[in-house]
Amino acid sequence: MNYKDIRIVFMGTPEFAVASLDALVSAGCNIVGVVTAPDKPAGRGMKLNESAVKKYAVEKNLYLLQPEKLKNDHFLQELKALKADLQIVVAFRMLPELVWSMPPMGTVNLHGSLLPQYRGAAPINWAVINGEKETGVTTFKLQHAIDTGNILLQKSFAIGEDETAGEVHDTMKIIGAKVLVETVKGLAAGSLKETAQEEFEIRNSKFEVLHHAPKIFTETCKIDWHKSAGEIHNLIRGLSPFPAAFTFLNDKMLKVYKSKKEITQHNYEAGKVFSDNKTYLKFSCSNGFIHLLELQLEGKRKMLVEDFLRGNKI
Repeated sequence: MNYKDIRIVFMGTPEFAVASLDALVSAGCNIVGVVTAPDKPAGRGMKLNESAVKKYAVEKNLYLLQPEKLKNDHFLQELKALKADLQIVVAFRMLPELVWSMPPMGTVNLHGSLLPQYRGAAPINWAVINGEKETGVTTFKLQHAIDTGNILLQKSFAIGEDETAGEVHDTMKIIGAKVLVETVKGLAAGSLKETAQEEFEIRNSKFEVLHHAPKIFTETCKIDWHKSAGEIHNLIRGLSPFPAAFTFLNDKMLKVYKSKKEITQHNYEAGKVFSDNKTYLKFSCSNGFIHLLELQLEGKRKMLVEDFLRGNKI
């Protein structure tokens, strides 16, 4: 079977998903429909905000569906009428079984980790927070439990010591898009073997401890200065650019987007602030200091530390 003959419905919402949709379109895949989130009011004027995937679909004249509810009868009839052979999901919401089981070739999901590691909503963030040296992407077939379906393809790549989650995200969306196209071609050719995630765990010693990637909450983002420089640095880059790690300075919330470690012995209490009011601002932690390089004080714009210190004396 030629991969260009497969009728594909693509489901996704944010900019991350656009890279995959564009790769499929550029490869000549037959995208018969795109499903994305409804427009939502945002900003001071509450102007309707369109998803990145919708903007791309409109630009490319792709058939578009924006259901409020995925179990809505009208949406299900429209989806069935597209007669998809395969559905592809990239950064979308949870699908009910009557949606993911609809096409004869099933539904393929692109996940931002090397499954079975980092199942969950925030795999990029948690891989960086935990100080992983590598991560990757996985395509797999959807089934009942979240992120547990049979694996089709995986591709790993390195995480730099100072890379932020945002930088890993940008690398991942390009690699993921390529892996997705390879997956479609492999499924069409019948050359891809599905592998149960349990088999990956048995064959790979790295999976002795399985890490999870739950949704990020506010309490996750608060910096604990009693921790080590490595742990705090990883938290900061793992939450940058969103939602951002934070601490407090003069009773105001201070978000931190970039930092560097200074490992040294000292006798200062955790969280003590030091600055020359020109070039550096640092906080003490258990085994040294964390230098804040890019930050944002409550009510102010994001800025480099040198710019921040010009207007804020410590």
